[in-house]
Amino acid sequence: MNAIGFLPLLLLLLTLVLLPLHSCSSSVTQLFEAWCNKHGKTYTSDEEKQRRLEIFEDNYAFVKKHNELGHSSYSLSLNAFADLTHHEFKASHLSLVAAPTTSARRNVGDPGEVLRDIPTSKDWRKEGAVTDVKDQGQCGAYWAFAAVGAMEGINKIVTGTLFSLSAQELIECDISHNNGCEGGFMDNAYQFVIDNHGINTEDEYPYLERQRDCNKDFMKRRYVTIDGYTDVPANNETLLLQAVAAQPVSAGICASDRDFQFYHWGIFTGPCSKYLGHAVLIVGYGSKYGMDYWIVKNSWGHWGMGGYIFLQRNTGDSQGLCGINMLASYPIKTSPNPPPPPPPGPGICYLLNYCSEEEICCCSWGFLGLCFVWTCCPYPAHPSNYLVWNTKTNMYLKHAGNEMTEAYKKRGSFGKFGGWNSFVEDQFL
Repeated sequence: MNAIGFLPLLLLLLTLVLLPLHSCSSSVTQLFEAWCNKHGKTYTSDEEKQRRLEIFEDNYAFVKKHNELGHSSYSLSLNAFADLTHHEFKASHLSLVAAPTTSARRNVGDPGEVLRDIPTSKDWRKEGAVTDVKDQGQCGAYWAFAAVGAMEGINKIVTGTLFSLSAQELIECDISHNNGCEGGFMDNAYQFVIDNHGINTEDEYPYLERQRDCNKDFMKRRYVTIDGYTDVPANNETLLLQAVAAQPVSAGICASDRDFQFYHWGIFTGPCSKYLGHAVLIVGYGSKYGMDYWIVKNSWGHWGMGGYIFLQRNTGDSQGLCGINMLASYPIKTSPNPPPPPPPGPGICYLLNYCSEEEICCCSWGFLGLCFVWTCCPYPAHPSNYLVWNTKTNMYLKHAGNEMTEAYKKRGSFGKFGGWNSFVEDQFL
């Protein structure tokens, strides 16, 4: 066959080889578009979208390769983090600060305590001691969610009432030893609540996914108290099991491995290192298919199994898988909670109008910071919607993300409020 006759055959072979690659790329692009629609993802430019598609394609190959193994006890999925590189994911959801050393822990329990008979399985969710899964977003507030989760649990066990407590209060007000969105330590959070004589609820002091100044008025509104806390002796899985049988327990873990990022279902067996850059809530334990596991509540929204992961236990490693046995602690509660704080009021709601003690003044219609229609709203409403007349400063104050921000003077004229940029940020961010 001469060169001219061979050319069509060569082109045909190249087409057959390249067609599956093009088809595969096209199917991943369609999958990416569907994923963007599902998670509400948009990008600032075509170039950025193309870059995210390339990252998505790489993550797709990683997930596909694991799921095709066939012998793994867990599966992966293209979850909400599928357009992030592994480095981006770690930087936005984990802490770069190592957890305290064992020697820095002040309230380590007695390792010689006599063990009680404990059930073969436990799930505190079934006993109503666990609130809904939260989503920390790109704020490294995992430590605050782990701490409030443990306090919610013991409060339900002792008092019979389940409150969803304010992680935002810890982020903004517990700043002596913790670092807000940059990371923190559960023991310090427990000590803050002890010193503050209680903690507010999420309804009154809601999560913002960012850190601002502490709202001291909300900090003084206390619904739940604790009396102390105990550190589970490090690397003692038997005592950790005993603690979880009694109540939900907060624990530091390593969540920096790529498999953990895309975990979807099943009993996670690693790989997993021991660098504790994250924290979770252990809400139970069990066994399945001849394998023991912890039931772990995370703070990444509906990642994993509706926000949860089954983490293998009894691995033979004293530190536990992902270091879960290394830094666990739980709050102690023996005292009743204080009486619920009364709602604020009565208060002036524009000129001579008053709201009752069960209501709060709010703006029902406004534009660019100017309120044109005032009304009294049932308490509690969402604090970020409050626009309240302050008789001391002769100004209206807006709760912009729980931070009382000077917005404008009486009769709607703008006062000195830190410039247009800060005003726009308070109104729209």
